[in-house]
Amino acid sequence: MTSSRTDGSRPLGIGEPASDEDLRVLRSQLGRPARGVLGIAARCVCGRPTVVVTAPRLPDGTPFPTFYYLTHPAATAAMSALEATQVMPELAALLEDPAVSSQYTAAHEQYLADRESVDVVPEIAGFSAGGMPSRVKCLHALAAHALAAGHGVNPIGDMALERSTWSPTRCQCVVDDAD
Repeated sequence: MTSSRTDGSRPLGIGEPASDEDLRVLRSQLGRPARGVLGIAARCVCGRPTVVVTAPRLPDGTPFPTFYYLTHPAATAAMSALEATQVMPELAALLEDPAVSSQYTAAHEQYLADRESVDVVPEIAGFSAGGMPSRVKCLHALAAHALAAGHGVNPIGDMALERSTWSPTRCQCVVDDAD
């Protein structure tokens, strides 16, 4: 199932189907089997998964609001390092700008629409990820959304990616063929 944006930009939704190799890589990236994988929304330049699309309700019935989940180890480490620099209050202050706030709210609404195009889960209705639309809570989630949606959709996710040491244009994968 795929959703389309009303502005005609590239389709989102579940992304590309996950192959057996993608699931093997995800297991290695996460250190456990990935749960509820619907697809791959963004990939490293080398082709490995970077952002996985996760079912709004996991196979065991647990509601899971994080539709776009950052899995790439170098990207997640970069977001953790950025959070450790106390940049989140600075990014949150940008929400006082009406233009940034409006774009962030639109990103929140699109996130919800993307997730609800797959399944509506009452327990998580209205909740997207990363603190949207009024806070900056988790740069991992915001970066994942920015990577899945494309530059210009989630302003805070875009800024987190721009300020981080990780880049989606350069492979930083550590390959473990023993998995």
